[in-house]
Amino acid sequence: MNIIVVGANGQLGADVARAFSERGDVVSSLTHDDLDIAEVQSVEQKFAELQPEIVVNTAAMHHVETCEQDPQKAFLVNAVGARNLSLAAARLNATIMHVSTDYVFDGNKSEAYAETDLPRPLNVYGNTKLAGEYFVRSTAPRHFVIRTSGLYGKNPCRGKKTPNFVELMLKLARERGEVRVVTDEIVTPTSTRELAHQIVALSSSDQYGLYHATAEGSCSWYEFAKEIFDVTGTRVVLKAASSSDFPAKVARPRYSVLENAALKRQGLNIFRSWKDGLHDYLEVGQLCAVQGAV
Repeated sequence: MNIIVVGANGQLGADVARAFSERGDVVSSLTHDDLDIAEVQSVEQKFAELQPEIVVNTAAMHHVETCEQDPQKAFLVNAVGARNLSLAAARLNATIMHVSTDYVFDGNKSEAYAETDLPRPLNVYGNTKLAGEYFVRSTAPRHFVIRTSGLYGKNPCRGKKTPNFVELMLKLARERGEVRVVTDEIVTPTSTRELAHQIVALSSSDQYGLYHATAEGSCSWYEFAKEIFDVTGTRVVLKAASSSDFPAKVARPRYSVLENAALKRQGLNIFRSWKDGLHDYLEVGQLCAVQGAV
């Protein structure tokens, strides 16, 4: 099939492009240099040229603090940009797969959020991503809106200036020998590689709609860090902390666990536990390091 991946130089986009290519699809990996999703003409011209059958949108303004400082730009990219892609896909009768976030919820639940739970974003980023969801769902009959959480992958996230959580923990352990991590924020760490393969699997379905897509299970950031250090044999003093020890400039949900209810209902869920995904990520990373040293 003819696939467009928007944001293909990002943390998730690179793995999505690779996964579709491995399936044998013809993939056009697009970056901001190739099209500006906030500009209708740019999107229309590129779609007319490439004639996609599936469009995967991984592009977004991710940095939460920056979104808060410039809500107009955040809305233009995360909401209007999604609308532009969705309308262009609909005109070609193409399927759009739009990646969204757990930040559409306020984190006040004590059990995993299902697709049927009412969104209530706490910040500009969450609000603009939710608006993007609604634009996609209301403009493209052939759509998949895919919410995910706690992403980490080999490719750097272009919207953030720091490494992913796994690499950050290993870096801090090397440099400081002691790391403090919060115990009262709960997430589901999800490998971009596994999410990419889930997106490819979902693309073969005609059961369009809203889907949660994360690894199975959940943990605190402290438990995630402990597993990273245990698997890698990293010697470090790991100390528990509270989120109040690290005051945030922008409100964030403290509980960000999603239930893949729709995927399971359709028999399409291929995710394993978050620990399995982490172990695979670290084994690949270690293998690459060994090969690079040869």
